[in-house]
Amino acid sequence: MIRVPLSPNQRRGFLAAWGGWVLDGMDSFIYALVMVPALRELLPRSGIAADQAHVGFYGGLLFALFLVGWGCSLVWGPIADRFGRVRTLMLTILCYSIFTFLGAFAASVWMLAAFRLLAGVGIGGEWSMGGTFIAEELPEARRRMAAGLMHTGYYVGIFLAAIANYFVGARYGWRAMFLVGGAPALLVGFIRYGVTEPARWEQRLAQVGRRWTMLRAFMALFSPEYRRRTLLNSTYLLVSIVGLWAGSVYVPASVSQLAMKAGFSEAEAVRLASYGTMILSIGTIIGCLVLPILAETFGRRLTLAIYFALMAAFISLGFGYVFYLDTHALLWFMICLFWLGVGGANFAMYTLWLPEQYHTECRASAFAFATSVGRFAGAGITFLVGAGVSHYHTIGTPVALTSLAFLVGLLLLPFGKETKGAPLPA
Repeated sequence: MIRVPLSPNQRRGFLAAWGGWVLDGMDSFIYALVMVPALRELLPRSGIAADQAHVGFYGGLLFALFLVGWGCSLVWGPIADRFGRVRTLMLTILCYSIFTFLGAFAASVWMLAAFRLLAGVGIGGEWSMGGTFIAEELPEARRRMAAGLMHTGYYVGIFLAAIANYFVGARYGWRAMFLVGGAPALLVGFIRYGVTEPARWEQRLAQVGRRWTMLRAFMALFSPEYRRRTLLNSTYLLVSIVGLWAGSVYVPASVSQLAMKAGFSEAEAVRLASYGTMILSIGTIIGCLVLPILAETFGRRLTLAIYFALMAAFISLGFGYVFYLDTHALLWFMICLFWLGVGGANFAMYTLWLPEQYHTECRASAFAFATSVGRFAGAGITFLVGAGVSHYHTIGTPVALTSLAFLVGLLLLPFGKETKGAPLPA
């Protein structure tokens, strides 16, 4: 294959989208890492006992509110279709940076919940804006691999969050971690002065002019041409959200519990939770790098099916069986985390696949809608998982049941639109 060189704007734009996704991943995973110590401090201040049942319940509740915020991020798509991908990308990064930073000053569990909801609005938008920009700006020969490479950024961010938790969170506490989460705002300056809008979007805007409004961009998703694929894509994303998010948010707490059960101190358990997060991230980065190759070889649907199958197998195995082993549970759980990470790269498929199914004038709206609307249902299911943890006084079984969502996804994948070998629509 001939290697197509990238222009300066394409290189800077990819770095901006990837960097935004790195910091996005770091930001979103900070909560999972500091959930237990934050709630232990804030629940008593809110008049609630900080026992294991309440920590599990309110941890799930706050994460559900975060997903509601992510669901609200679908508003960014029509804004980007009308006013530009780069401008909207900057707004999303500012949004999640500011409200993550403010989390450091939360005085009650409800104040923290409000900040997480608003941070979710920004975090959800960054993915769709960055993915749309890469699809439209990079050459056809480079955009598929770039989709997989971009998604590695999210898990590099999780890896950085784990490192920050090891050196900052373990020493200075959970509030310092939220202060670190405000760093992405610095990226906005680089984007503002270094990246311009994709030529494809500029040309399309010149053709349709003021006739193309945010409402028309959004309503196009439910036209006869797009209705079926929009509903299916949103359902596939819901499957991914239910399994990965309802499971991964409890990974640090699960590793900590298994470590303390094995005789480690609380401080050692915090550090082992960071190691577990790093293992999860390494697996996902590998999965992201392999995904474009598999997608070009086997097609989009079959490749996503492989990743769905990995998720179903290792969520159920890790949380449903290994979590309850009497001996060596921590070791085997860490092994499961690696493969759970590989399967978690299924999110990278949407960065590659979704832009291939829509035209330029509604592409950002489609990306934002599909990647956001399922968060509302995911929020409800995440809340149910938290309620299950509170009721059964265990993390394992309630999280293991989320693997059933991937079986539903496997049944629906044959009905999706296969775009292997097709160019990006104009």
